[in-house]
Amino acid sequence: MGMQRRSEHSNDPIFVAAHNTTRQHHKCTQPDNDGVPEHTCAQQNHSPKLASFTSQNAPPVIPAFVALLLLVTSIAPALCHPQQGNHTFRPPHELLKLRRIRAHLKKINKPPVKTIQSPDGDLIDCVLSHQQPAFDHPKLRGHTPLDPPERPRGNHTEGERESESFQLWSDSGETCPEGTVPIRRTTEEDILRASSIRRFGRKPRAVRRDSSGSGHEHAVVFVNGDQYYGAKASINVWAPSVTDEFEFSLSQMWVIAGSFGKDLNTIEAGWQVSPQLYGDNYPRFFTYWTTDAYQTTGCYNLLCSGFIQTNNRVAIGAAISPRSAYNRRQFDIGLMIWKDPKHGHWWLEFGSGVLVGYWAANMFSHLRSHASMVQFGGEIVNTRSRGYHTSTQMGSGHFAEEGFRKAAYFRNLQVVDWDNSLLPLSNIHHLADHSNCYNIRQGTSNVWGTYFYYGGPGRNVRCP
Repeated sequence: MGMQRRSEHSNDPIFVAAHNTTRQHHKCTQPDNDGVPEHTCAQQNHSPKLASFTSQNAPPVIPAFVALLLLVTSIAPALCHPQQGNHTFRPPHELLKLRRIRAHLKKINKPPVKTIQSPDGDLIDCVLSHQQPAFDHPKLRGHTPLDPPERPRGNHTEGERESESFQLWSDSGETCPEGTVPIRRTTEEDILRASSIRRFGRKPRAVRRDSSGSGHEHAVVFVNGDQYYGAKASINVWAPSVTDEFEFSLSQMWVIAGSFGKDLNTIEAGWQVSPQLYGDNYPRFFTYWTTDAYQTTGCYNLLCSGFIQTNNRVAIGAAISPRSAYNRRQFDIGLMIWKDPKHGHWWLEFGSGVLVGYWAANMFSHLRSHASMVQFGGEIVNTRSRGYHTSTQMGSGHFAEEGFRKAAYFRNLQVVDWDNSLLPLSNIHHLADHSNCYNIRQGTSNVWGTYFYYGGPGRNVRCP
């Protein structure tokens, strides 16, 4: 099942998932300050102040006439050039930046055949498949999207069913036509929130697993020392609080090859809350890739050329709904990334059988053959903008030891081997950079396979 609903009556992860045949419609309520931010527009008064005109000797009609003349003279240029109001006071460097932003938007926002308005304010453009951003890449020009690959064998999660309706924009029942792919439209405001146009859609640079000092903090489980051809997990979805617009909180899988120097290759997928990237606090389904340790290649979602989308019902970068709530119903999304044995491309699957698309093998160096590490877990950015540790939450914002319905979890962790078979993890390692701020607890059960709880509140008495 793409979106699993957990029992409300069990505090134990050892339970059998109920088989649902129809999707429940849930009304999603947002916490205070969640969702689309309020926009306040300060009105600018460009009308010139008329100097007071007085003359004790002049007849009263003269001051009135002169004042009227001054007023007409001052507004005449505006009447002749009504569009000037938006641009009159823009310095040249601002106009240049705006032109560059609009050129970039034209490059990544492809002409839609249909546009769907999402309840959270997003515009979802249905773009013809062959016009999607991926095919702007020199290595992908002329590439023809491939047929579905052979799925890995064995050890699939019990109780999963195919489900594509897990995003707010599709709750209305609107879909993109066959032959198109849904793409979240990027706005000027989105790019203006980034540090630069060049860095828009890219992760802040931080690549080491031991991330102390980099601002990135993790609570993860990982395996290495073998050759890996994919990874699979079900990831519990929450809406953690992010307290600084330049921070984020995410939960994801990493498929990694190369060293943690400049040659790092990664493929990543999961959910994230990123006010800077999206302008709100919704958890959103995302992907990422890089071939040079986040320096110049790769990006989130479809914000650059690279990922080839094949699905017309899943919008990468769109808000996920429903989400889990503390001590209430729990929801998770099943994700799998694996290497097609026939063509070598890395495919992304949501739920059970819903193919989202793939990363072409020739985009990578080390990942062209296989991965050397697989990682699962949470990551936040701690800017220390107020001089102390951030209160940005990871997962549910609660520590791992609180357990089911309170702490966030990953379940059914598996890897894909050279024979395209799913296997449980072996030789598992844990890492929590700052365990007083965010921690992790791993376990195994018959129903959840390998699982772990993770997360935390960030700043607290033990995490100053």
